[in-house]
Amino acid sequence: MSKRVTALAVAGALAVAGCSSPTATSTGGGGAGTTLVVATAGEPTALNPVLNYGVDGGSLIFDGLVARDAHNQLVPALARELPTVSPDGRTVTARLREGVLFHDGTPFTAQDVVFTYQAVLDPKVDSTLRSDLDMLASVTAPDPSTVVFTLKYAYAPFPQRLALGIVPAKALAGQDVNKAEFNRKPVGTGPYRVTSWTPGDRLVLAANEKYWGGRPANSGVVVAFVADDNVRAQRMRAGEFDAAELAPKLATGFDGQAGYRVERVPTADYRGVMLPAGNPVTADVAVRRALNASVDRAAMVTGLLGGAGEPAYGPIPPTSEFAEPSIVGRPGADPAAATAALDAAGWRPGPDGIRVKDGRPAAFALMYPATDSLRKELALAVTADAKKVGIKITPEGLTWDAITPRMKSDALVMGYGTPYDPDFVSYKLFGSAFAGQGFFNPGSYRSPVVDKALQDGRANADPAVRKAAYATLQKQLVTDVPWVFLTYLQHTYVVKDAVAGVTPRVEPHEHDVANSLWWNIHTWTRKS
Repeated sequence: MSKRVTALAVAGALAVAGCSSPTATSTGGGGAGTTLVVATAGEPTALNPVLNYGVDGGSLIFDGLVARDAHNQLVPALARELPTVSPDGRTVTARLREGVLFHDGTPFTAQDVVFTYQAVLDPKVDSTLRSDLDMLASVTAPDPSTVVFTLKYAYAPFPQRLALGIVPAKALAGQDVNKAEFNRKPVGTGPYRVTSWTPGDRLVLAANEKYWGGRPANSGVVVAFVADDNVRAQRMRAGEFDAAELAPKLATGFDGQAGYRVERVPTADYRGVMLPAGNPVTADVAVRRALNASVDRAAMVTGLLGGAGEPAYGPIPPTSEFAEPSIVGRPGADPAAATAALDAAGWRPGPDGIRVKDGRPAAFALMYPATDSLRKELALAVTADAKKVGIKITPEGLTWDAITPRMKSDALVMGYGTPYDPDFVSYKLFGSAFAGQGFFNPGSYRSPVVDKALQDGRANADPAVRKAAYATLQKQLVTDVPWVFLTYLQHTYVVKDAVAGVTPRVEPHEHDVANSLWWNIHTWTRKS
């Protein structure tokens, strides 16, 4: 197929996909003329890696210096080989691939890398990634094809931070990055370029004909944003999508259905109940420990996840080399232990069965996002288990706008987790320095033991030291119970049988446009 014919196929397919609801469209053959349509619940606030879009790779629009393969192992991307690390662990050097172009035709150089990382570090830029790079002393470009990162201390997982998508310095230099038009109309080096973004509806991507990794096997991708799980399932059943993520119970409805298959993808994505220190009931360690002992995680996995997951007792997944065996192998629900903890702390059963201490009932609200069917079911299960030991929970399904201002005082069903390195999420989620900073440690948990463990884990390259530090972290979280960890999920997707090239890999919590099943969608095709 000639470049001109291919370009016309791309334009035609995207034009059809842009009308009414996004539906799978083919202009023939199932190859380069096919536009694929996928659906997800979450929508980014900006399409700029500096502002936290696709920071761990798989963004479809941008490339980092490195990427992750199907086994989540680092492979070269914009760097022509994996970066080298000096013996003292404080200098990381990347040599760049030549001949790479941004979507607007401008050449990619070392200065673009320098600009990207300096923008993250700029205090005037509202980047949530700045704390992720607090070990970075400087980033320089000794020549157009070399970048040198100098670290304040040896930070073992730093090469993984180089999956951050690179933005063109020319497009953003001298602008207010927080408000730049680039955030909605980005320019990257990735396999797809943005043609349009309709908030609350869809993101339309066209194949990058000059992609350094080779032209995508299809002509484009439409990412449909459908927040409601049930609506997403209905639209998948109506044939609107080639692939969609669905809650486990909804995905099960497609098992055995002609024309579809269900992909159950292993993850490091956990769900749990965040218990804020600012609430007088959830601040009581006896209540927290009682809740931890009362919840029946095995029943949640079987009944709510349809077996698509496993019990969770901490923030480091059992598959990780840093998982502490004594945490992973904890016993199941123990209502007797929960009752004993409450009795010992002076929480006595009231006439209605709800425990009371100093005139205060053991009662609190448990928030969850109303459109998330799984979190709703988890909230209801926790509520039922807690009631058995005399704790009254009132579940509340709310919008995120309503949830956010209440996180310092009301419990919340949350999700986080990463398969990459335990520092990546836990440092901000449990570190005292981030107490009360939005979704970083929203419950204002503080522990000197945890703070030291987190710092030891990130500031040492020695694997043994790191393993000991994260073992301490996991044990202290079980003692303090700032979260009641519930389950690790398998992400469940429904895919049309006609789609080929799907390659699941272990996924993190964040997996909407980026890092989802479609991380390698540039290799997908669909039979016509």
